[in-house]
Amino acid sequence: MEKLRIGIICPSEIAFRRFMPAIQKCDGAKYIGVAHASKKEWFGDKEADSTVIENEKKKAQSFKDEYGGKVFSSYGALLESSEIDAVYLPLPPALHFKWAKKAIENGKHIFLEKPSTTSVEDTRELLEIAREKGLAVHENYMFQFHKQIKEIQEIVESGKIGDVRLYRIAFGFPQRQKNDFRYNKELGGGALLDCGGYTIKLASMLLGNTAQLKYSKLNYTDKFDVDIYGSAAMVNDEGVTAQLSFGMDNSYKCELEVWGSKGYIRTGRILTAPDGFEPTAEVTVGNETETVKLSADDTFKKSIEKFLKCVNDKEQREENYKAILRQAELVEEVKGC
Repeated sequence: MEKLRIGIICPSEIAFRRFMPAIQKCDGAKYIGVAHASKKEWFGDKEADSTVIENEKKKAQSFKDEYGGKVFSSYGALLESSEIDAVYLPLPPALHFKWAKKAIENGKHIFLEKPSTTSVEDTRELLEIAREKGLAVHENYMFQFHKQIKEIQEIVESGKIGDVRLYRIAFGFPQRQKNDFRYNKELGGGALLDCGGYTIKLASMLLGNTAQLKYSKLNYTDKFDVDIYGSAAMVNDEGVTAQLSFGMDNSYKCELEVWGSKGYIRTGRILTAPDGFEPTAEVTVGNETETVKLSADDTFKKSIEKFLKCVNDKEQREENYKAILRQAELVEEVKGC
C-alpha cells in the first residue's frame, strides 16, 4: 500500500515540535512539505506587512532544513498540488472551517487540530462534504489514545475503589502572552474552545454515550473579550457525574480524580503527557495511598495512525465523523447553557 502523502498548512510550533517527530515514526505516511500563507491569504485586501510574511517564510524554511520536504508559497498551492493526499491543519480555530473546507473540496483528507471548528454548524457541514467525497476528517484530541486512560479504567473495574461516585476533571494554565490566539475572539479564542474542550472530551469518554450536559458557566474578565475560565457538569443515565473546570489564567492543573465508594484515584498529567513521559496515579483506600506507575505512550503518533485508519476504512471514517460531531454538539451546549 502506498504511503499517504501529507502536507502542512502553516509552519506552526506544534507542527514543528510535535507533528513532525511523530509522522517520522508512521510507516503509512510520508511528509511532503509545508505551506506558508501568501500576502493575500494572510491579509486579504488590507495593506500587507511584508515582515509578517517573511517571518512565516523563515519558519517554513526551518521545516525544510530540519526535515526536508518542500516549501509551498501559499496555502492554495499546497491544496491544489497533486503531490498531496492529506493536509495537517494547525491554524487558529476560527480559520479551521475555511481551510478545511477548501482542502476537502480539493479532494484532500484533513487532520485538524482541536477544536474541529468554532461552531457545530460548520463542523456538520465539513463532515457532510467529507462524507460525500469519501474523505477522512480527524480531530487531534490525542490524549484519548494514551494507555493511562485504559489503565485507570482497569483499576476502577477491579473494584479497588468501589463504585464510582464522581469524576473530577480540571485543565488550566497560567496566562500566556497577550498576542496568543487563545485570547483573540476573531481567531476563535476562549477557554472553552481550548482547554475546556479537553475536559468535555474526557468526560464523554468516561461517562459513555448517554452523557448529557446539566450545567455550565463561562467566565470573563475585563482584559479580554473571550471566556477566560469556566465549569460544567455532565451526567450519564446511571447517574454518574463528571465535574469539569478549565481556564487560561489559572494555576496549572491537568488532573483527573475518580471518587469511589471505597477510595479514590488521582492523576496529574491525564491530558498532556508527552511522548516517553511515565505518568503516575495515586490510589487511596482508607488511610493508605499507593502510587501506581502508568505506561508511557506516544499519543501524537497514535493519533496520526487513527487518521490513517480513517483514510483507508469507511467504517473508521464514519466512527470518526460521529465522534467529532458529538464533541462539537457538547461544546455548543456548554456555550449556550
